[in-house]
Amino acid sequence: MALLPFPSVKLDWRDGNGIDLLNSGADFFPALCAAVDAARHSVHLETYIFNLDATGRHVLDTLAAACARGVRVRVVIDGFGSHAQADELVARLQAMGVRWRIYKPRPKGTWRRRLSPSRLRRLHRKTAVIDRCVGFVGGINILDDYFDVPNDGCGPMPRFDFAVRLRGPLVADLLRAQRTLWLRMGWRRPDDLEGFQRRLSRLMQWRARRRPAPVPAAEPGQRAALVLRDNFRFARRIEKVYLLALREARRDVLIANAYFFPGRRLRNAMVEAARRGVRVRLMLQGRPEYPVQHWASRHMYAELLAGGVELYEYQPSYLHAKVAVIDDQAMVGSANLDPFSLFLAREANVWVDDAAFAQSLRTELEKALAQHCRRITSQAWNSRRIWQRFLDGVGYLVLRAGVAITGKSSEY
Repeated sequence: MALLPFPSVKLDWRDGNGIDLLNSGADFFPALCAAVDAARHSVHLETYIFNLDATGRHVLDTLAAACARGVRVRVVIDGFGSHAQADELVARLQAMGVRWRIYKPRPKGTWRRRLSPSRLRRLHRKTAVIDRCVGFVGGINILDDYFDVPNDGCGPMPRFDFAVRLRGPLVADLLRAQRTLWLRMGWRRPDDLEGFQRRLSRLMQWRARRRPAPVPAAEPGQRAALVLRDNFRFARRIEKVYLLALREARRDVLIANAYFFPGRRLRNAMVEAARRGVRVRLMLQGRPEYPVQHWASRHMYAELLAGGVELYEYQPSYLHAKVAVIDDQAMVGSANLDPFSLFLAREANVWVDDAAFAQSLRTELEKALAQHCRRITSQAWNSRRIWQRFLDGVGYLVLRAGVAITGKSSEY
C-alpha cells in the first residue's frame, strides 16, 4: 500500500515551556478556576460548548468574581456547539461585565434549515489564557464530565479526555491566535463597512505601538509547538503533523481519538508504520454518542486490522480524547481524526517534543487500555453478524457522502 506524496510542514517550536497534563475535568476545571481566581489583568476563554450545568455555573461564578476584581474577561463560544443555552449564557455574561462573541451564530427562521459548507466551519478549539502567562489547550468543553453519559445501573462514569496547562513562550503563540480570531470576529460585519475601516485603522496603530513583553521561560523547560487548523493559512497543518510523525515513528504509536474517520493518507500511514515493525495502537469509542459516525468508523476496522494495527474500544463511558503518543513526542488538543476537524473546524493542538511528558501521557492511556478497553481482534471482527456489517457499511456511505460537502470525498 504505497503512501501518497504529501508536503512537509514547518512548525514554530518553542523551548522553555512548562507543560502539565490534565486528565479529564477532574484535573482541568480546578486548574482553570484556580488560574482565573489568581488573575489580575485578563482572561480570554474560547470553547465549542459552554453548558450551564453545575460545572458551567461554577466556571461562570469564577469569571464573575474576576470581573468584580477589575479583570478584563473575554469569552468566545461557538454558535452551533453552544446554541441550546446561548441566550441565557449571553445574558449572564453581559450582567457580569464579560465581553463576549459568538462564532457563526446559528441562523434563525427558515435559514436555520439551509445547509452549506460555511455553516460547518465551526470554532471547535478549547483554549484559555490568563494574564498572558498561563494557558490551557485541550479537548475539554465547559461541560460537566458526567453530563448525559451512559449509565448501566452501576453509576455513571466520566468522559475520558485530556488538556494541558502551559507556561512559557508557547502561551504567547496561543494568545496571538485568540486575539486574531477576536479581532476578525469584530471587524467584518457586512452592515458596518465604515466601522470595519475604523477598526482596521485602530488595529494598525495598535500593532505599531504595542509589543507584548516576552513570556518568561520555564525551568526546566519543554520543547513544544502550537498546531492550529483554520481555513486559510493552516488548512491541513494538523493532518500533516500526524502524517509526518507516523512516517518517522520507530517504536510505538498510541492514539486515542473520539471521532475516528481518517482519510486514506492517514490510514495508509498507520498501516505502513505497523508493517515497519512499529507497534500501532488505536483507542476508539466503544460507547457511541453518534451511531452513524460510530458505524462509519467501525467500517474501517477490517483494513486496519489486516495491516497489523491494534484496535481497542473504550467501554465505561464516552471517550472524548484527541491525543497521541508517537515515540517520544505527544499530541494533546481538540482535533479529531475526522473530516470535521481536519477540513472544516478551527482547532488547536499542542505537539510536545519531550520524552518525560510523552511517557506521562502514555502511562495514562495504557492504564485505560488495561482497565477499561476491549480489544478488537481479527477473528472476532470477521465473525460479526450480517446486520452489523450492513450498518457499518451504511454509516460509511453516509459519512463519505457528507464529506463531499468539503470537496474531499476523493480522499476517502
